[in-house]
Order: sequence, then C-alpha cells, then structure tokens
Amino acid sequence: MPIRLLDADSAAKIAAGEVVERPASAAKELIENAIDAGATDIRVDLRDGGLSLLRVVDNGCGIPSDELGLAFERHATSKIGSIDDLATVATLGFRGEALPSIAAVAQVSLASRAEGAASGCHMQVHGGQIVEQGSAGCPPGTSVSVRELFFNTPARRKFLKTPLAEGGQVTRVVGQFALAYPGIGFSLTADGKTVFQSSGRGQLLDVVARLYGPEVARGMLPVELSGADPGPSGRAAAETASLVVRGCVSQPSLSRSSRAQLSLFVNGRCIQARGLLHAIEEAYASLLMVGRHPLAVLHLSLDPSLLDVNVHPAKAEVKFANERAVASRLHQAVHAAVARYAPV
Repeated sequence: MPIRLLDADSAAKIAAGEVVERPASAAKELIENAIDAGATDIRVDLRDGGLSLLRVVDNGCGIPSDELGLAFERHATSKIGSIDDLATVATLGFRGEALPSIAAVAQVSLASRAEGAASGCHMQVHGGQIVEQGSAGCPPGTSVSVRELFFNTPARRKFLKTPLAEGGQVTRVVGQFALAYPGIGFSLTADGKTVFQSSGRGQLLDVVARLYGPEVARGMLPVELSGADPGPSGRAAAETASLVVRGCVSQPSLSRSSRAQLSLFVNGRCIQARGLLHAIEEAYASLLMVGRHPLAVLHLSLDPSLLDVNVHPAKAEVKFANERAVASRLHQAVHAAVARYAPV
C-alpha cells in the first residue's frame, strides 16, 4: 500500500483513541476541565455505565460564547500560551484534546454560561461535526453531555465491558478526584441512584470514610512533612526543598491484598509511580505480612518546574527531576507516621 495522508475524520478518530478509551477516561478529562475552571461542585450522571450517557455538570467559570466554537478545535486551550509554559504548568489539562477527542467518537452537547454573562450558549457536536449552536438559558458553569460513546467506531465499542463494569471504573475515577480535592463537592448518580457523594468541606478523612467506610477512616494515621532532607545537601536537597507531603496512611493492623487503595497525587494529579509506591510500602518494613499492602492517600506538592507532566498520553504518569530524592522523603514521611503509632 502506498504512503498517503489520512483523511481528517480518520485522523481525528485515531487521535481520540489515545485520550478516550472508555467512559471513565472521558469522565476523567471532563472532571479535569471542571477543576481547572475553578468549580467547587461537580456532578456526574451516568446511564448504562456511561455508554448511553455521561454528563458532567460544574459551577466553574464557564466558557464565553465567542470561545465556545474554539473549545471543540484540536489543541485549543486556555491553560498554556506557548511551549515555555509547559515547564511550569499547574493545571490538570493543557493539551486542548479532551473535548475534540470525545466529540469525534460521541454525540456531545455542551451548555455553558460564563461568569457575569446575562445568558449562556450551547453547542451540539456529533462525530466531530457541529450540528447545532446558539444561545441558551443555563446557570453559571458548564454542562457536558456525552451520548452513545463510540457510536461511529463500532470496533472500539465492542471491546467495552458491561455497563456495570464500566460504571465501576467511572466510580473509581470520581473517588480518586474526591480524594485529590476534598474541598470540592462531588456527586455521582448512576441510572437515577446516588452512588457517591462528598461534602466538599476539605476534610480528607471524611472522603476516606465515604469511599472506604468509617472503620478505615478511624484506622488511618496522619502524614505531614515539608522541605528537603536536613541530612544530605547538594542537588538532591535543592530539588526537594519545595516538597510538601500530606495525607494519611493505614495503621499496620489495617491492610489489603492489593494496591488498589494506594492513592498518590502530585500537585493534584493522580499518578502511577512504582518507585514512590514502593517507597511507601518499604516504610512498613516487617510490620505487614507478605502479600499485604497498606492503604494510603498521599498528596505531594512540588515546584512544577521539577516535573514533566507531558510524558503519558493519558497524563497518568509524571517525570521527576530527581525521583529518588522524592521517594526518599516520601519514605521518611510515612515511616515517621508509622513509627509514632508502632515505635520500635
């Protein structure tokens, strides 16, 4: 077959596959947009596990009517202005791919009203094509409804799991955001039934109790550490000087058979980092039986210039300037908390 350029429709659907794998990944992107918009209340509604409908409603700053069309253009973003901003990006989103990627493989309706605007605006995009737009009466904030995900890519849709399984993945995503942002009220409704709701009062243990139960919340130990290691000096100390670790970990008597309840956030971003997770578990040394794992909800704050957040298609990983130094300080923070509870 000769080399040729893909048509715009095929290219858009392929690119969407890097961002949208299932309803949970669409929910993640939309919730990130809501958080970046300054929302304090985010509601997620599902039908058939998000296959028929996924709706995310927020009370953030909204989108001005003259910018709504740009929101569905690829690589259109309000988060960065140039490549230089990537070195210090502090928002969850920055690539401008979420809305156009979702709209390329679904039927999307968006209604938004910007702060101070007398009225709102709405737009419907089906398979990447605008089918309707105009003014609308709506409350401040943004509402995005995603219907019939992968309706135009049946090969992708047939690999999705059952509505119950897909809905469970969305529940996990919402729970992770609630742990990352206890100051934001989250609610999740599936087929008319409330599945999860957080108060948004800023109390991390309150969210832990709602997700894992009050018994687990009572078995958590506070963790707090800031600054560089006072021992070693030089580059490692300089690169962890801005590091702050806060959160909670479980008492040694409270454990799980998997790492599913080990949650790690860096600058508000939920990440996968084997080295850091290993540092957490090493802090328990011989206090846990083989095959058992602690529970943890840990927030790391670090100078954004010491992170590269643009290393994973789904933004699930970050690259540290000195991951070993960060892991060492994380280990110290968790070990100190556990040692206070179970001193040697």
